[in-house]
Amino acid sequence: MGRHRYRSCVSTRPTLAAVAAHAGVSPSTASLAFSGSPRVTPGTRERVLSAAAELGYAGPDPLAASLRRGRSGVIGAFVGERLLYAFRDPVAIQLLDGITEVLGSHGVGLLLLAGDTGRPSTEQIGRIPLDAAIFATCGLEDDPALDQLRSRGVPIVVVEGPVVDGVVLVDIDDRRGTRDLARHLHDLGHRRVEILAMPLRLDGRRGFIDAARRSRAHYRDVRHRLEGVEDVFGPVPAFETASNAVAEGAAAARVLLDVPAHRRATAVIAQSDVLAAGVLQAAAALGLRVPEDVSVAGFDGADLSWLGATRLTTVVQPSDEKGRAAAEAAMELVAGGHPPDLLLPVTLRIGTTSGPPPS
Repeated sequence: MGRHRYRSCVSTRPTLAAVAAHAGVSPSTASLAFSGSPRVTPGTRERVLSAAAELGYAGPDPLAASLRRGRSGVIGAFVGERLLYAFRDPVAIQLLDGITEVLGSHGVGLLLLAGDTGRPSTEQIGRIPLDAAIFATCGLEDDPALDQLRSRGVPIVVVEGPVVDGVVLVDIDDRRGTRDLARHLHDLGHRRVEILAMPLRLDGRRGFIDAARRSRAHYRDVRHRLEGVEDVFGPVPAFETASNAVAEGAAAARVLLDVPAHRRATAVIAQSDVLAAGVLQAAAALGLRVPEDVSVAGFDGADLSWLGATRLTTVVQPSDEKGRAAAEAAMELVAGGHPPDLLLPVTLRIGTTSGPPPS
């Protein structure tokens, strides 16, 4: 009875050694045949694969193989917000699409790690087997996961900051792009402008930004886009949203625009096209014409086809190219290379939502 129980616990799963014996080759030859090595003749490879099929052997354990290579075959991508918001953001989707396009061509998997409460703990992140990490958080400057992975020696690429020694940076010139946008509005005659800002921190706060709040900004791109406007207009009022969403933009814009005409900004500069779309919604609900009563501008160059004939004045950034560049840099790091930092260009696109201020 005891011997019967013992036999029932012994694994009957076929092994590589059994396949090799069945095919009449050595285990090392069988392993080379599965890896596709050119050192194995087509006839031998066919004999090994046929033996594996007869024995029901699916192939070497990929986890064990990755451990032998010292690689997991997985790149981690860290995003700043909950996936609920990331997948509503066309720019985030374009960025992730560029990353997956490159990783897929290399046969590498992507592990997506959300921000806020949806991310594993720092201790858990320290145990995740990653070949490299891409921080697609657009400038989050105090992410503990970055320090944790650096201490493990995991190669890292950051998108739009932070600037860290030994970490590859793929960046765009947020400040120059926003400065060009602000100069366009200034040249049209606008002097009373307000900024609709993306979150400075992911703590759910909404409201006008004071100096204390600004000094605690998590996000480098938010700060640079504020500075770009101020390079042209000097200090201007800025209202922070709780997340980068159309509804947030609309709610904030109602605060900015539902005031007497003599106090109302003649132009609202939103830090994203998604927020700018919310401003357009709020303006329409308040009976304001764009751009006759108020000009609206954004940043990103996102595909907002649902705006119809309205063409948003915005700064266009190469979001998919940014993702591809980050992924290519990550793969180069995995291969032992040393890719340089990269600054991608942005361009001003003048649409139908900006015009001279009302007289």
